[in-house]
Amino acid sequence: MQYEVEVSGKLRQVRVTRRDGRFIVVVGERQWLVDAAQVGSVLSLLIDDLAGPATDSPVAPQTGGAALNSGLTRSHEIAVGSDPATGQFVFGIQTLPLTVAINPRRRFARGRDSAEGHSGPQRIVAPMPGKVVRVLGKSGDAVVHRQPVVVIEAMKMENELRALRDGTVAEVLVQEGQSVEAGTLLAVITPS
Repeated sequence: MQYEVEVSGKLRQVRVTRRDGRFIVVVGERQWLVDAAQVGSVLSLLIDDLAGPATDSPVAPQTGGAALNSGLTRSHEIAVGSDPATGQFVFGIQTLPLTVAINPRRRFARGRDSAEGHSGPQRIVAPMPGKVVRVLGKSGDAVVHRQPVVVIEAMKMENELRALRDGTVAEVLVQEGQSVEAGTLLAVITPS
């Protein structure tokens, strides 16, 4: 399956193929063999960096995968949270939060994200506890798709919370310097 993934404001095309209970993940010219298990809200990953450049059809390991494995297996425990209002995930990697938006329906060649499936006002909520460091929109401001509206700092990393589509900021419920808990309503955007 092909995905378009936005990580910290950067778009990446990711291809994931399931093979023998594991996943081959391809990003650009790199590819990895990933063994994943979910335990509650934590992903436990064993990641092997595969030798050689990515191809359109990675060869599936037929006997345990040793031929594809470059011997650089790494283990990662990643906490996973989500924000249903924005559709973004928050991954806790070591002590750093990483905001990720995943769009499995988007074709690599398409332009702007679609607002399909989103009706009514957008409620921007804090995906994790943190401090509001910037409010980039005020009540009555017009915003465009993907425009940052509020910036939250959590675990020494800034996370931009963006408009899902064009609209108008109906209200901003926080101010710079304010501490917020996960799920706190920060702003509301009405569609235009």
